Amino acid sequence: MSVHLPKVSGIRFRITAPPSKSYTHRALIAAACADGRSVLRNPLQSEDTEVTITALRQLGAEITGTGDLVVEGTGGQFSASPGCTINCHSSGTSMRMLLSLALLADRPVCLTGSQQLQKRPVAPLVDALNTAGGKICYLKESGFPPLRVDGAFRGGSMEVDASASSQFLSSALMAAPCGAKQTRITTPGEPASRAYLDITTDVMASFGAPVTRDGYRRFSVSPGGYTPAAYAVEGDYSSASYFFAIAAVCAGTVEVTHLNPVSCQGDRMFLSLLAAMGCQVTEGSDSVTVASDGRLRGIAAAMGDMPDVVLTLAAVAAFAEGPTTLTGIRNLRAKESDRIAAMVRIAVLGGADAVVSGDTITIIPGRLPGGGIIDPEDDHRTAMSAAVVALKRGDVEILHPECVQKSYPGFWDALRKGGML
Repeated sequence: MSVHLPKVSGIRFRITAPPSKSYTHRALIAAACADGRSVLRNPLQSEDTEVTITALRQLGAEITGTGDLVVEGTGGQFSASPGCTINCHSSGTSMRMLLSLALLADRPVCLTGSQQLQKRPVAPLVDALNTAGGKICYLKESGFPPLRVDGAFRGGSMEVDASASSQFLSSALMAAPCGAKQTRITTPGEPASRAYLDITTDVMASFGAPVTRDGYRRFSVSPGGYTPAAYAVEGDYSSASYFFAIAAVCAGTVEVTHLNPVSCQGDRMFLSLLAAMGCQVTEGSDSVTVASDGRLRGIAAAMGDMPDVVLTLAAVAAFAEGPTTLTGIRNLRAKESDRIAAMVRIAVLGGADAVVSGDTITIIPGRLPGGGIIDPEDDHRTAMSAAVVALKRGDVEILHPECVQKSYPGFWDALRKGGML
């Protein structure tokens, strides 16, 4: 199966952003830990979030509904069946978040996943949890899933190395309100993708579990659990970025609604990068409009706090006048795929050259013929970024487009409704 998109220009369309995947995962976990009934309005329904829903059900939370979800919380005391094994498939967020949460279960829980997921490291989180009451052991290769999670989440003082992924720290934070005592977490260095920690603490506060913090290096959480809530999931800036990018490269105007203009999402900064490249960005009360005449200039940008739009920016940079240099990309090798290699492939697809050096990539437009066939290698963000290139060029074929089910099942339908497929 493949998708071949037409070349388009002068586009004008309006679309509603899908719900945030990051907020949905965290709201599901907080609701499952709460003592009582929560209602989640407008949660994202995707392969990744379904993994988390299934896992929380295995741990004793009752989750019902096909649109809005009703979650009967467990009060932070999970009941797992004997021999409980949770399959996280390819969801790295589910695996890491559930690692700490499984310590709240009344018996050992095994966590496993796809072959690809079994290559994603978890050692920094496991090491930290094992100092706070965990008895977690690896079932295959040390430092990687699958794992057997035993013990309990006591709380107390923990050091979590989040330099490779902020999810390690987010995981420990989300379990902390259900710990036996005050949890104090420090990080030995600057966490990666810090904006995701803002999302974590934002959701925790909404469910009655505020976090006291000193920047991104020291955090304190009191015991007492979570409070049930009626919670509306905001729109996703990561998913919206592809439509903003299409407007940028195809000389058009795109309005995306259901976006929080003061969101904690780090990917909201993608808009300022497009503005620096020459786009006109207009923010409304719940929408953002990007307009472009197609004339773009290369920029230099630090991407450490917005890793999920690096591929999108690479697609835009391929059509700019002059090179674009992106820093803070080192941790992208251990995502759903090697996203540094994927950035190079996206740039080449657009006719640009790409030079990688350590933590930096420079994209130089116009050096190569471009076009052709791209295999996203089961990475949803590669597929959607390739769609940006395809709509600009018209000579690109994208294989295995169904991989977008991981975060944005309606992506191709959205392009179809906009007359681009």
